[in-house]
Amino acid sequence: MGRKRNKKHHKNESRTDRSQRKVENGTTTYTDIVKTNTAFEKYYKAQGIVPEDKWDDFMRSLRTGLPVAFRITGYLPESNHLLNIVKSEYFKSLLSVGDNAESGKPTALSWYPNELAWQLDLSRIMIRKSEAYARLHSFLISETDTGNITRQEAVSMIPPLLLDVQPHHKVLDMCAAPGSKTAQVMEMLHRKSDSLPEGVVVANDVDNKRCYMLVHQAKRLRSTACLVTNHDAAAMPNISITKDDGSLEVLKYDRILCDVPCSGDGTLRKNIDLWRKWNVANGNSIHGLQARIAKRGVELLAKDGILVYSTCSLNPLEDEAVVANLLLQCEGAVELVDVSDRLPGLVCSPGLSTWKVASKDLTLYNSFEEVPECYHTQIRQHMFPQPPDVLEKLHLERCIRILPHQQDTGGFFVAVLKKTSCRLPWESQKDDKMSSLSAESGEPKALSTSATKEPIPRKRRRVLGYKEDPFVFLKHDDDIWKAVRDFYKIDVSFPSTQLLGRCQQENKRNIYLVSKAVKNIIETNSDKIKVINTGVRVFCRCEGKEELDCNFRFCQEGLATVFPYVGDRKLHISKEDFYVLLTEEYPLETQFSPELQEKIKDLTKGCVILICTACPGTAEQFDIILSGRRGKATLRGYVAKQERVHYLRLCGYDVSEFEKRDRKKKTEENAADQTAAEETVKDNEETVLKEAQEEMSV
Repeated sequence: MGRKRNKKHHKNESRTDRSQRKVENGTTTYTDIVKTNTAFEKYYKAQGIVPEDKWDDFMRSLRTGLPVAFRITGYLPESNHLLNIVKSEYFKSLLSVGDNAESGKPTALSWYPNELAWQLDLSRIMIRKSEAYARLHSFLISETDTGNITRQEAVSMIPPLLLDVQPHHKVLDMCAAPGSKTAQVMEMLHRKSDSLPEGVVVANDVDNKRCYMLVHQAKRLRSTACLVTNHDAAAMPNISITKDDGSLEVLKYDRILCDVPCSGDGTLRKNIDLWRKWNVANGNSIHGLQARIAKRGVELLAKDGILVYSTCSLNPLEDEAVVANLLLQCEGAVELVDVSDRLPGLVCSPGLSTWKVASKDLTLYNSFEEVPECYHTQIRQHMFPQPPDVLEKLHLERCIRILPHQQDTGGFFVAVLKKTSCRLPWESQKDDKMSSLSAESGEPKALSTSATKEPIPRKRRRVLGYKEDPFVFLKHDDDIWKAVRDFYKIDVSFPSTQLLGRCQQENKRNIYLVSKAVKNIIETNSDKIKVINTGVRVFCRCEGKEELDCNFRFCQEGLATVFPYVGDRKLHISKEDFYVLLTEEYPLETQFSPELQEKIKDLTKGCVILICTACPGTAEQFDIILSGRRGKATLRGYVAKQERVHYLRLCGYDVSEFEKRDRKKKTEENAADQTAAEETVKDNEETVLKEAQEEMSV
């Protein structure tokens, strides 16, 4: 007999009942959700996060969609030219749309440097109705894929700006995924694009799958100085580095980004589902984790270093309460920094100096003494504000609260902390205790910050069962490196010992380059930390049966890094030849100009670097460099499709046909996905019907 089914009839149910059923079944659509939550309004009115006369503006803003925000990658040589293209070709066409409302106009974020960040309303309806909006949408997707633009919520751009990262800084992003802030930090590290940065960005996340989102961000920005790790931020391990004299020391970071997990109610404008899911217990339950992560952050921070603590929550229990508790524990070793003048044009509110704590039934308490004992495991004493005389010394007003109605953004909280002492109170107590134990036992205290130049080799172990492909650094006399160096006449100053492969075998397929700081960390901590990925791919093995003088070619993503050191196989080409190169899949030599044909006449087969000067004779002049291949009778580029469109756009060519083709392809793919989904539903319905008929026949 077939399995009995619990048959539910929904024939006469109302629209409200259907919506509720969808919620229960987990199939709610955004149009079904009512943007109202009585508990949310009661709680935040009691907290006084918004002046009473602004409450309606605040709620009205929360119920509207969030504008699209993006920023242009600032350290690239073409950034200014790309900004001009955005303004002249895309924004200008938007303004000519007849029904374009004033609120839909693109707006530069006044507090972001050099007009490199913008926001505008860009809904699906606008994209469907307007060719101008559809073009802009395609442009943003295309340029995001190539790493020249990052789509990122406006308020999310603020913490990296307040970190004030310099190229020599060692930076830790404790909870980095999905990686938009990490990408912004990497841009700052690479602002001197003519050299490898001295610093490093350790991008960490506790979720192994989300770590690969960070890998994607690092690949987009082609950074040699990013190290993706997979650890619990609250228990982030100490990382050692080897000093020039061979001794070891614990790495202390100059800058730490502590964007902690949170209840996320500042994102109501884009995460519509939160309207029905929000409850006061969310903030209470996550407070402890946030406090532990922040505490570990200041432990890892160097003296005079800066830590930025941030959440996308409006809840003072996740914001000021965490910061106040941390400052009290640090006893003056950490202080809040006044950054009110750092971002001119940013409209925000100061941090709160008083707040209430609520139980899950939304009973509000002003002090821990009022809390019933049954709630003591959920509500802790340190969640409450300190007496006014104590709070005054903490300067919580230096925190930044960003509210949705102030500048048409999401809700956000930021606190900038500076470490003023080498040691924290609990670290000093621990050291004193260790010294006391050593004295009683008569044994000398072990030095954890030094080692001999040739330490005893330790057996390699897995970290918590974790194992990734190994990182194997090339030696200076490696046969692969010697062949590459000699063929391309690479200068002796190139840091070849910072090249690595991801396998022990000799026939490596890909070779990556990392910064000096990253190499130091990997070699010193090979069995201590979980490294997911690092480096930028600079060389890869040529596929095919053709005999070549060198079996390795330049990879486009790492070419800009290697280019200054390359002495041979460089070809300067005209704009017209450049167009042929990017629009033809396998262009023959005869399709190029006589000048270029003459240049490649005696060039042997293999990889070449192709250089085209964009915007010649202007202040925006820059070189576009491509990895190419000289074949038997062809000259082609090793460039991905999206990058080809990007380079054509930079050279002033009309790419509208490419954009239309992409949009048509995406529409067809979406239609195919929809058809497949409908067929699956139909098959499931037929299966259910068949089962029902079988049951009835038994």
